[in-house]
Amino acid sequence: MPPQRFALPSEVPGLAARRIAADILDGVLHKHRTLDDQLDGAAAHPGLKSLADRDRALMRRLVATILRRLGTLGHVLSRLLDRGIPTDAPRAQSALLIGAAQILWMDVPDHAAVDLSVRLVQSDRRAAKYAGLVNAVLRRCAREGEGLIEEVRSQTLDVPPWLLARWIAHYGESVAREIAEAISHEPSLDITVKSDAEQWASRLHGEMLPTGTVRTLLQGSVTILPGFAEGQWWVQDAAAALPARLFGDVAGKSILDLCAAPGGKTAQLAHAGARVTAVDRSPARMARLRENFARLSLQAEAVVADAVEWQGGDSGGFDGILLDAPCTSTGTIRRHPDVAWLRQEADIGALVALQKRLLQKAVALLRPGGTLVYCTCSLEEEEGEQAISALLASEAAMRRSPIEAGEVAGLAEILNPEGDLRTLPSHLRQPDPKLSGLDGFYVARLVKS
Repeated sequence: MPPQRFALPSEVPGLAARRIAADILDGVLHKHRTLDDQLDGAAAHPGLKSLADRDRALMRRLVATILRRLGTLGHVLSRLLDRGIPTDAPRAQSALLIGAAQILWMDVPDHAAVDLSVRLVQSDRRAAKYAGLVNAVLRRCAREGEGLIEEVRSQTLDVPPWLLARWIAHYGESVAREIAEAISHEPSLDITVKSDAEQWASRLHGEMLPTGTVRTLLQGSVTILPGFAEGQWWVQDAAAALPARLFGDVAGKSILDLCAAPGGKTAQLAHAGARVTAVDRSPARMARLRENFARLSLQAEAVVADAVEWQGGDSGGFDGILLDAPCTSTGTIRRHPDVAWLRQEADIGALVALQKRLLQKAVALLRPGGTLVYCTCSLEEEEGEQAISALLASEAAMRRSPIEAGEVAGLAEILNPEGDLRTLPSHLRQPDPKLSGLDGFYVARLVKS
């Protein structure tokens, strides 16, 4: 009888993707590292290079699903564990979350979800003693999990309580719940095309939104999709594509894009014929902007500098300034679910102070008669409505230029009474939740007299 051969953990299909998912989850939940930092760039997880595209897509979807459903997962697992989730072995916690997420929300056979989570625990020295526990809990999850979800479906557990309380106070309970529901779904891929959006919607098996954005449910690496390598389009949420259009005709005008990277709005301005100066303090993000512009065959002056301290520009001022200010990013949780668990309410004060300094800088750099478009991808009123009210109260030369529905494809629901733009994740509803929604943005257009 030939000797029995046991497969090493690295040889088990799908295990590497789940091991990396566990590492990245640990990075978000325990080390406060963003998903972007762990997935791209110099600090990305080293194991990503050896993952096949299919496994990489599975890993991303797995991490995102867990972060979108973290509150509900916590409830389900707490009901299935007599003594709570083990705290002395992070890998055991990750294995339980990974297994339960696959069982409850992903198209993975229950037996495979259980088996791979058990193998994940067995491969970690500190967690190995919990293999039996993980096996038993996940088997119970397969039997009882759906019922446990029903118990709390109305409780909005997947938004941190402090954030939900703020949304209820600002938007009302009904809208706050609609936002929470919208961000629980995996979003579509939104694309800004250089021309002929209808043709690209057809080629990418998607649809053209009223605003001109192409929306598709295609998954996997965007770099292999038609038109990417040729520089015919770039990835950009439909709401993020609106601010740059509010300048009107920019052909030949000097436009300053402050806090520009990674450059989607910069690309819109350059493609429309503006002479764009893009300023951002992050060398890595500006390197990415330059790479994107090379692929897109677009031109802009790219400057690595702190926007508040930057002394460049024309002596007469810029014709237009786009300020996409750093913010809490709570409007992007549907695409960046880690934001919900990395941000704290205490972060808002420091960001508001920075936004105030950036707005003052933008006013100083704008020529008389010039247009300032201010935007944040935040749902918090301090970073939007209140920031602009404070600026208008302190800067006599600035006045609001209300945005009209015709400038945003007739979508009156995304305009507030003052004529500012306020998109919510629950806007642009479609029968398929995955084709619905927008990132949450606030945008105001001001003119210098």
